Amino acid sequence: MFEIFNETKKEIKEISEVKRVLDLAIQEEKLSDIEFNVILVDNHYIHELNKDYRHIDRETDVITFALEDNETIDFDQYRLLGDIYISVDKALEQSKEYQHSFQREICFLAVHGFLHLLGYDHMTLEEEKTMFSKQELILNEAGITE
Repeated sequence: MFEIFNETKKEIKEISEVKRVLDLAIQEEKLSDIEFNVILVDNHYIHELNKDYRHIDRETDVITFALEDNETIDFDQYRLLGDIYISVDKALEQSKEYQHSFQREICFLAVHGFLHLLGYDHMTLEEEKTMFSKQELILNEAGITE
């Protein structure tokens, strides 16, 4: 299904909660036979990704690389969704800024990235409403509210 890789030097005890929330998101979306990765990185690493691939010269909280956007990739046995990169540093900063737990922030970013891999977006108000309501539903269902 999916793997979570911690590429930081930090111990992240919330990884099990990220896994649980993503399992719930997969169930909520009624998916099977999918594969994707979650890679936890620091601000420096995600800054470089953002600069190289999005041409934005600053760190960000989450970046997704959706492989289903690439029509040359075809897998019969399963859907290869892509990769979700999450900045642990940014998640920690934002948890303090928004005054909620690091657990809630990192789980939010994981679900947010997962929905992007599935094609959800928030470029218009309608898209944002759909995507954000799905995120909140999944987090609430998981009991991650603070």
